[in-house]
Amino acid sequence: MGKETKAQDYSTIAQRTFSDRKRTNILKRAEQLTIVFLLPKVPKFISPNLLTLIGTFGSGLVFLAFVLGAYLSNGYLLLGIIGLAINWLGDSLDGRLAYYRNIPRRWYGFALDIIADWIGIVLIGFGYYIYAENGTQIIAFAFVALYGWSIIISQLRYKITNEYSIDSGFVGPTELRFIIALILIVEVLFRGSITYLAGLITVILLIINIVDSVKLLKLGDLRDKNQD
Repeated sequence: MGKETKAQDYSTIAQRTFSDRKRTNILKRAEQLTIVFLLPKVPKFISPNLLTLIGTFGSGLVFLAFVLGAYLSNGYLLLGIIGLAINWLGDSLDGRLAYYRNIPRRWYGFALDIIADWIGIVLIGFGYYIYAENGTQIIAFAFVALYGWSIIISQLRYKITNEYSIDSGFVGPTELRFIIALILIVEVLFRGSITYLAGLITVILLIINIVDSVKLLKLGDLRDKNQD
């Protein structure tokens, strides 16, 4: 009976807090279970806006990790993993907390989330730019540009389908954080590997964006035909 009650509680909270977006990422189930577990434990004085600020602070820690790694020791890159975890905490819980407390500001929150995501990825990209060796900084620029492209795709998809999704198939922001964390660990163990791994991730992101753009254009074409 206890398990059934917990399952019902999870279902009720999940339905209320995740109703505004569609998720398709691999870690969806584990991520949502974690969020549902954490939401009731968030102190009352912590607001959704404060969580957004905390998430941005996490991105700032990743930036700091790259700077310290460049000028002191690359062991400081491990600080970036903590920053990514803090970024996930703030970014994943801010809007969900608003829905959980029944105080959602749908369009304000939507705009703030996009702005915060962009600031966060610029901080991370700029940090990598500082850390990168001569001649490889272009990867940092390409990563930020491609991530911006993916944000544009998500907004256009929302406009065309009226269905908001932040994932590209099985990969979403959470999976990307795990990948970046893994790259940081490997770089600490094998200095210089980040150039190749970051380059690989950038190429994969380019391919994903091209595929998603083609799908988006097809959706737009289909909607035009249905309106004729």
